[in-house]
Amino acid sequence: MADLNTLRDQLRTFAAERDWDQFHSPKNLASALAVEAAELLEKFQWLTEAESRNLPPEGLEGVRQEVADVLLYLIRISDKLGIDLIAAAKAKMALNAQKYPVELSRGTSRKYDEV
Repeated sequence: MADLNTLRDQLRTFAAERDWDQFHSPKNLASALAVEAAELLEKFQWLTEAESRNLPPEGLEGVRQEVADVLLYLIRISDKLGIDLIAAAKAKMALNAQKYPVELSRGTSRKYDEV
């Protein structure tokens, strides 16, 4: 399995070969990320909870491709801004653990300021 640094390097090469760095500003990448996240959401539009948990193979393939697009844009924007994506995710998980202590958050979907 490729790690994030390998994917980052492949994305750098892919963009450089196409002279796309000129278009890959953080703002443009964030906009593209939002579009791809919306395309991911669209795959679940109008599905019931049960249907969303049991996608047919063609539905799962569409979701797989949109998830990949989201990941690739996250890697690209993180690269452009010098963000270590793994370190950022770990730090955010630690922060979330403080905001959502198990004893107050278990089994509830309430936001941290409501628990």
